[in-house]
Amino acid sequence: MFKNFNKRAPEAEANVIALKPEVAAFRPEDDLSQEDRDLIKLLELKSRLHEALLDRLNYAVIDKVVPEDLRREVAALVTEVVTSERTPLKSKDFQRVVDDLMNEVLGLGPLEPLLEDPTVNDILVNGHDSVFVERSGILEKTKVRFSDEKHLLRIIDKIVSRVGRRVDESNPWVDARLEDGSRVNAIIRPCAIDGPSMSIRKFAKMPYTMERLVSAGAMSQTASDLLKGLVNSRLNILISGGTGSGKTTMLNAMSANINNRERIVTIEDAAELQMQQEHVVRLETRPANPSGGGAVTQRELVRNALRMRPDRIIVGEVRGAETFDMLQAMNTGHDGSMTTVHANSARDALGRLEQMVTMMGIDMPLGAIRTQIASGLHFVVQLARLSDGRRRVVSISEITGMEGDVVTMQDIFIFHRTGMSDDGEVLGEFKPTGIRPRHWDHLVAAGVDVSALKLTSMG
Repeated sequence: MFKNFNKRAPEAEANVIALKPEVAAFRPEDDLSQEDRDLIKLLELKSRLHEALLDRLNYAVIDKVVPEDLRREVAALVTEVVTSERTPLKSKDFQRVVDDLMNEVLGLGPLEPLLEDPTVNDILVNGHDSVFVERSGILEKTKVRFSDEKHLLRIIDKIVSRVGRRVDESNPWVDARLEDGSRVNAIIRPCAIDGPSMSIRKFAKMPYTMERLVSAGAMSQTASDLLKGLVNSRLNILISGGTGSGKTTMLNAMSANINNRERIVTIEDAAELQMQQEHVVRLETRPANPSGGGAVTQRELVRNALRMRPDRIIVGEVRGAETFDMLQAMNTGHDGSMTTVHANSARDALGRLEQMVTMMGIDMPLGAIRTQIASGLHFVVQLARLSDGRRRVVSISEITGMEGDVVTMQDIFIFHRTGMSDDGEVLGEFKPTGIRPRHWDHLVAAGVDVSALKLTSMG
């Protein structure tokens, strides 16, 4: 696999077949001081080794290399670099470096270190030589790169093929997921003018709970208690917010309060929900095959889910005509169902639902659509990613019915902004509006400790 080394270690006598012939010999940087060498971290060494791999791999034949041969040659590269840099490694550290490099070669290449970094929430690839990450809501450029556009395309194809999807000129964008559930969107030429682009929303290793969201400042404890009560009371909830506002995270956290004895059916374009109950059936859409047939839409899955005896139906995100079927389910005994929608306010979220119902193509009066919304949905939880990068609940609103052709709502909780700190953090507090929810009796009947909601004196 590797070729043209200055000095070949004994382990490198294996059959080398995957190195670009034109690559020049590896030349380590100038010797560092003893103090600097002592500060070199294992991760920094892996980063340099990964750069060497990028320059030497022949990706046209990499998939044909026997893993044992590949491992032997990766070990040879590690041996040469640590010898040249006079950076001795313990046996266990040596094996760990080799294992990590193998994962990078056989996994997602340059992205592997970012996928392993627990501080990274999003990975944004803007072409083969420009990769950004988001940490705590702040975007920053990384030194990660792909060797060329073909290398990036190979990684994209590896991701989408694992979940039975494809991306090519006739189908230039795709939604997929990694094995750990991380959400992936990729788009290639001709739609991506400057070359392939990819975004990865990482799957949390430890599912978020309401308690963790409170600790992170996403909401107050009182607001959290109310949301738990809504779930326990089997009220239908719409979670709304802009891109990256934390809708799926909130849906996961709230769903953790569903009774373990209930049967849950989840429906998603790319499965990413982290249900923590035992009785869960996960459904996922399927795109059309190359001949244009075989597609399975969210609407078809929602309709099928109604025949599966669900106690609750959870749709990861409503985007089209399936919205009508979801509302029908909420109006026909499937209480406690939840879904998310892209919208910038609770009122806008209802407008989005109206628009998506009309996508069915049938002549249905707006008044009838709004009646379905008002009777099927009970609460809207609005999220936002603020200017400091933090994701917060900004309102919890109750749908109270209809006045004429208008769906009426009232805010139960809102986030009041009070200013900015010196380091740019948005300051504010979560406050109840003093309005007692119309579904108060549902909360009491479900055994919710209403006194903990601290609203009894504000009716």
